[in-house]
Amino acid sequence: MDDFDVIVIGGGAAGLSAGLMLARARVAVLVVDAGAPRNAPAGEVHGLFGRDGTPPAELLARGRDEVRGYGGTVLDGTVTDARAAGDGFVVTVDGGRRIGARRLIVATGLVDDLPDLPGLRERWGSEVVHCPFCHGWEVRDTAIGVLALSERALHQALLFHQWSPDVTVFANGQPGLAEQAAERGIPVVEGAVEAVELRDGRVAGLRVAGTVHPVETVVIGPRSRIDAPFLAGLGLAAAEHPAGIGEHLPADAQGRTAVPGVWAAGNVTDPSAQVGMAAASAALVAAQLAMEFALEKVPRR
Repeated sequence: MDDFDVIVIGGGAAGLSAGLMLARARVAVLVVDAGAPRNAPAGEVHGLFGRDGTPPAELLARGRDEVRGYGGTVLDGTVTDARAAGDGFVVTVDGGRRIGARRLIVATGLVDDLPDLPGLRERWGSEVVHCPFCHGWEVRDTAIGVLALSERALHQALLFHQWSPDVTVFANGQPGLAEQAAERGIPVVEGAVEAVELRDGRVAGLRVAGTVHPVETVVIGPRSRIDAPFLAGLGLAAAEHPAGIGEHLPADAQGRTAVPGVWAAGNVTDPSAQVGMAAASAALVAAQLAMEFALEKVPRR
């Protein structure tokens, strides 16, 4: 069985950031990547200083090369189990290979649960968006329809006014939302949304009660969830985020989870973190682990 100082579970922005920091600190680190980044449907990463507009796959490929360039290891695979073992942990990859580590960093990210509407999934990450700071510039001055999935829709409608004056709320059966939007002077379409209408492969409108209401951009606020069954073996579980936006893995401000030796970074603990924020949180975790190992090497006399 291979052994490492740290195994990072997840090879997105957070996981690779942690791997890079630890490898540069001469810590034996393994990043295990299942290859399903949350932002894969998006054409470009935005708001990331120095790398704005970089395709997500290109950014991750660069990150992998950087981790390996400093002696870190990146392994393609899915962690199927993780458990405490002695003073550390044993991680199982793809149901077979067992790997030991003194510490773990959970950086698996999240999965967005999209509503089952015709046309929506096809344009997710392009004209169907959720984050104005990720996509607002690209959809500026378009006709925006906020498809309400929860009470968060009003917040999104107000925020997207920074990028376009043409914002309509599609209440979609959310109680009280039409009245709240009307109080703000935001146009409202009531009734259940039946489909995202496409024309020439792009969003052309939202269909309600058989009528297509023209929009060029659809904004949604899907719930996010953690897809990490291995957490149960560690005695950890997903919890509802206080903001009501889905699941997260609770951790303190430094990234420590309830299980000593297991840390968390990135979207798995902060669902709203953009790429830069996710990477920064992982860098903080990695720096603290490097300090722990350094103190072990120089004990008190």
